[in-house]
Amino acid sequence: MDLPILLTVACLVLFGLVMVYDVSAVHAMKDFSDANYYIRLQLIWVVLGVASAFFFSRFDYHFFAKIPLLMFVVSFLLLLSVFIPGLGISGGGAHRWISLGFVTIQPAEIVKLTGVIYLAALFEKGARFIPFAVLCSLVTLVTAILQKDLGSSIVFVLTAAAMYFARGGKIIYFLSTIPVGILSLIGLIMTSPYRQKRVLAFLDPFSDTQGFTYHISQVLIALGSGGLFGVGLGKSRQKFEYIPEVTTDSIFAVIGEELGFIGGVILIGLFATLAVRGFKIAERASDNFGKNLAVGITSLLTIQAIVNLSSMVALLPLTGVPLPFISYGGSALVANLTAIGILLNISRRSS
Repeated sequence: MDLPILLTVACLVLFGLVMVYDVSAVHAMKDFSDANYYIRLQLIWVVLGVASAFFFSRFDYHFFAKIPLLMFVVSFLLLLSVFIPGLGISGGGAHRWISLGFVTIQPAEIVKLTGVIYLAALFEKGARFIPFAVLCSLVTLVTAILQKDLGSSIVFVLTAAAMYFARGGKIIYFLSTIPVGILSLIGLIMTSPYRQKRVLAFLDPFSDTQGFTYHISQVLIALGSGGLFGVGLGKSRQKFEYIPEVTTDSIFAVIGEELGFIGGVILIGLFATLAVRGFKIAERASDNFGKNLAVGITSLLTIQAIVNLSSMVALLPLTGVPLPFISYGGSALVANLTAIGILLNISRRSS
């Protein structure tokens, strides 16, 4: 088993618990009169995620190669079930969650992982462009257009593209889809006022600080306030309801404010370690399915981190992608820890 990855993920998860408690206490006290509300739920998800990681680190990953389509179809049906009245939950005009009574899950997080498994099996004998393009189109149609979750679709497509090229996919086929992809992205932006505002906020974060650029401007104020060493753990001012989505998508803003540039660089270093070790596992895997799966899992986690961190420093528009292992949220945490378990399993069975 790859010990550096195990230790790196353990550090990320433990640090995530510290930061979730740090940033959520104010909101939890206001909304639920209980400062421990969010951290208590996150601890439950961590236990479930660690249990899943332990199980899949010992479960033979080759079994997935026998039922990849079934796994993806089931998860895709879950993705569609968010539109079923009484089962699906909407928020902010988006339909992304389903309620099982005792728990709420986001199927897009499951689809990302099952999609990686399906592509790993599909590409076992080499990259295949048409199935790759169809799969990306289906996921984009549901997540970006119907669920209004452009961030998840971008992460999925970039991960699928990384897997396609890693298996020797022909770039000419991929280049032929770029005009369609660009036009589709422009269409999604132009037909959605809130996406237009996010692009405008990206171009000039301080043009309307009391309006559509409020979110990114507050994030940048937090990061700028942190300086080199930060204001100190727990001493953030911006977490007092200045930054929207501070427990999920924007948690890095408080990390930068409290721990400064140095703290941010250390965190990025942990994700970089995870990426390097993950691709090392892919290189050493004893079979093509394992290689593909390791590349897909590593790319999925790395791309999510890059997209989140880039949006926090205004290198990309805000996308609503959580920071893996750090942001509050059960579905993403359990899915990501499950992916780590599979990655460790591939490491254990490497030649």
